[in-house]
Amino acid sequence: MTNQLPDIQSGVDKRGIGLDQVGVSDLRYPIIVLDKTNGVQHTVARLSMSVSLPHNYKGTHMSRFIEVLNQHRNEFTVRTLPAILNEMKFRLKAESARIEMSFPYFIEKKAPVTEHKAMMDYQCFFLGESSTEFDDFVLGVDVPVASLCPCSKEISDYGAHNQRGVVSVRVRMTKKDGFNSFIWVEELIEIAESSASSPLYSLLKRPDERFVTMQAYDRPAFVEDITREVAVRLKNDQRIDWFEVRVTNFESIHNHNAFASTQWKRENHLVKN
Repeated sequence: MTNQLPDIQSGVDKRGIGLDQVGVSDLRYPIIVLDKTNGVQHTVARLSMSVSLPHNYKGTHMSRFIEVLNQHRNEFTVRTLPAILNEMKFRLKAESARIEMSFPYFIEKKAPVTEHKAMMDYQCFFLGESSTEFDDFVLGVDVPVASLCPCSKEISDYGAHNQRGVVSVRVRMTKKDGFNSFIWVEELIEIAESSASSPLYSLLKRPDERFVTMQAYDRPAFVEDITREVAVRLKNDQRIDWFEVRVTNFESIHNHNAFASTQWKRENHLVKN
C-alpha cells in the first residue's frame, strides 16, 4: 500500500536553493549512555536530528530520523555516534548529518562528612556531525557549583557573600588511529567541582553543611579563577584537542549575574565553528 502512495518529498524543487539542515527538533526519547560506575544509565534526551538537503530535492523523509534513532537507542556515545550519523546519511541520501542532544545524567554522591548518599543530576550535551569534509563530536556538561567572593572575604569584618554557579564545559577529543579518545562525563564533573569554592550536594546533614560552608570560605574564587582552573586542567589532558569553558555565577548581592569564558585548541587542530 505504501508504494502506491505518492512520495511528494522526493519530488523536484526548481528554486535552486540547497538547505544546510532539515530535520526534527525538540524530540524527547529514552536513551542509554555509558556510566563509569554502573556500566550504563537509562535517561531521557531532548534531540535535534538533521541532514543537508540538495537544491533539487523538495523535502526529506522525517519519519526516517525516528527509525534510525530507534535502531540505535541502546547506546549513545562517541563510539556509536559515527554509525548513527552514517545511517542517517544513507537512509536520507544526504551528504551531511547532525545530531544534538541534551539529557540529565545522575550520579550517586556522598555527603562530605556523614557520607549519606543521594542522587545528583547534571545536564549533559552531545553534538555529532558528519560530512564528506569532516567528522565532529563534542561532549559537554553543565556542573552546578558554589563560589565565595574573594573580595567580599577580604573587605568584610566577618562573613563573605557566596552564590551558586554553573560551570559549562564543552570538549573535543583527540583522534588516534582514526578513533576519538574517550573521556568520562564524571571526569569533567570532577574537574569543574574541584575548581570551584565547593561542590553542591543533594543531601546535607548539619555536619555536612558546616563542612561545605567552611570549605567554601577557605577556597574563595571569582568566576575568572574558576574558569582558569578548569582551563588549566583541560589543557593538560592530552585526550583533549579543543575546549570551551563558561562559568556563570548567579550573584547573591547584585541584580545581575557574573560570567567568564574561554576557548582553546591544540596547535594544528582545526575546529569547525
